Amino acid sequence: MINRFSRRRFLQSSTMVAGSGILSSSLVPGRGVLANDKLNIGVIGAGGKGTADSEGVMSENIVALCDVDERALRARQGRFPKAKLFKDYRVMLEQVGDQLDAVTVSTPDHHHFPASMLAMNLGLHVYVQKPLAHTVWEAREMLKLSREKKVITQMGNQGHSYSSTRKLVEVVQSGIIGEVREVHVWTDRPIWPQGMSRPQGSKPVPDYLDWDLWLGPAPKRPYHDGYHPFKWRGFWDFGTGALGDMGCHNMDAAFWALKLGAPTSVEADVSGVSDDTAPKWSVIRYEFPGREDLPPVSLTWYDGGKKPSADIIGEKTLPNNGSLIVGSKATIAFREWNPNGFRVLSEGREVPYADPDPIFPRVGDNPYKEWIEACKGSPLCLSNFEYSVPLTEMVLLGNVALRAGSKIEWDAKALKAKGNPELDQLIRSTPRKGWRV
Repeated sequence: MINRFSRRRFLQSSTMVAGSGILSSSLVPGRGVLANDKLNIGVIGAGGKGTADSEGVMSENIVALCDVDERALRARQGRFPKAKLFKDYRVMLEQVGDQLDAVTVSTPDHHHFPASMLAMNLGLHVYVQKPLAHTVWEAREMLKLSREKKVITQMGNQGHSYSSTRKLVEVVQSGIIGEVREVHVWTDRPIWPQGMSRPQGSKPVPDYLDWDLWLGPAPKRPYHDGYHPFKWRGFWDFGTGALGDMGCHNMDAAFWALKLGAPTSVEADVSGVSDDTAPKWSVIRYEFPGREDLPPVSLTWYDGGKKPSADIIGEKTLPNNGSLIVGSKATIAFREWNPNGFRVLSEGREVPYADPDPIFPRVGDNPYKEWIEACKGSPLCLSNFEYSVPLTEMVLLGNVALRAGSKIEWDAKALKAKGNPELDQLIRSTPRKGWRV
């Protein structure tokens, strides 16, 4: 490992070399890490998904661990005994930010934006769990800053790194299934409470938890075990519901293959939505315009036990999570979380086809390896913010529509629901005092 002094000396000399037009390709933007150097990584969010994310980057130097729950922090400390421990990522970045090259962000959704923005402002590369942000505006701001700071970015929708997903995209884009105008995507989530009011009353804050830090930018709420751990996902203050949790996974393949971008309109049918929580179930329809030589597309999302008809592919049942990309020649049935991939079907039978030439690199189904190598100068990871921010914005617009209770017409450039200024508060929220970045 290059020490901080040597790394900075190298950066200074590299800047001078760059002026003569011979900057080495082994130096990447952001902090500037050599291909053979180990990254110094700070882990923001050590429990839950943070456990998997820290394991995923353990080939590098884990310099700092941060979590508001001491149980999670101590559990990870046993795995990374040399790491410095923090409860507040603001303090962590202030005290050891100059020792870091990158961070992982594996917090509840409402912390993704401030943690990532603070890190990128320091020139740190970021690996951020899905959805990237809590609101559409936050996602757009994250993209702007990543461009300004020229850092390497990756969203944690790991299926984007699967060889099967990349092959699916190549099959669709090669024209094997014909023209696509219809897509269906579904999930078995929520597997946590939704469709109710906030917990009443309060409970004593456990001695292992810093509740005020857990709340962070969210509104002040009394502690209740109905929020932490895990159940926060259904509450608008902290999470983004079943759609936010799974949309960036399950809609990824279709969004990528069809180059969908921003929808023109979104509307939803729901049950049990409230000012406090996401609904018990939802069916959300996104309309996308034509793109280049591609036709308009209708994409329907289902959660809470809702699914499209299995008749679309001539079968009796559908898996718990999946998508159907309906083409004029054949339909792709994609079962999420299945590295073995997808089927190409017509009239209930599998259609033989010749594999198209690969377009995208195969990375061994490993998003962490892809991100780490990109931080060291390899080609960019493919779920970087240029891709994953538009995907996140599209997903989160579904939540705006289901909370609006009516169809919204979307102006992507202005970040506005046309004729609905009252929805601005859902597109951009106001952080609690002390958490504005």
